[in-house]
Amino acid sequence: MLKNLSSDEKTYGAYSGSGDRYVTDGENIKQQLKALSEEDYRVFSSSLLPDTDNVLGVRLPMLRKIAKRLARSNWQEYLQTAGEDSFEEIMLQGMVIGYVTCPVEERLLHINEFVPKIHNWSVCDSFCAGLKFTRNHSDCVWDFLKPYFQSEQEFDVRFGVVMLIFYYIRESMVREVLGILDGVGHHGYYAKMAVAWAVSVCYVRYPESTMFYLKDNGLDDFTYNKALQKITESLKVDKETKKQIRAMKRKS
Repeated sequence: MLKNLSSDEKTYGAYSGSGDRYVTDGENIKQQLKALSEEDYRVFSSSLLPDTDNVLGVRLPMLRKIAKRLARSNWQEYLQTAGEDSFEEIMLQGMVIGYVTCPVEERLLHINEFVPKIHNWSVCDSFCAGLKFTRNHSDCVWDFLKPYFQSEQEFDVRFGVVMLIFYYIRESMVREVLGILDGVGHHGYYAKMAVAWAVSVCYVRYPESTMFYLKDNGLDDFTYNKALQKITESLKVDKETKKQIRAMKRKS
């Protein structure tokens, strides 16, 4: 009986109406997402994702609430039946993978299956941000990530690089991280932008090591100059240093 449900449960439509379980099949979730869509937000979100034309317009806090509920229910059924027709359906799958409680080996299998579904920067970066289990399983995730840096798929590469940004740029690894970034050869815009972002984070945190790298590196001109630009945009870099960084720009 729906009358006994909380207002939140009614809003998200996650109750089966028979028994005491939440509905976790992908088709039902798709209908919930459509019911939660907002046209104004769809237009706004689409403007930030120029290469994505399947946005429904569901706000991220809504998606997170649904994902957390699914992660506490039969999430395996959900992942097996989840659709891929909209930006939100794909985003939601990534969120669920980040929220569930399961052995690290099982989670890595789900990550491996999910990464090919990433087709824009927003899904990629949100997915990586949600994989906080990495902090407690740094070594095995590091080994898992290595093939992604040399992938022929643009968003495979971005996934690997953004994972470095969120979990591996630390003093003991900064030189190794910079070496990996130097070896990324994908020509896709979003892969290059991720590398530039990563180099800039390395500089902000470890300027001496990164400056040594910037003076002798194998980055293409676009990625190198974008890295310098991002460094100068950081509020943690002083004006005099920004002037020095700008002077290092390569001329096209």
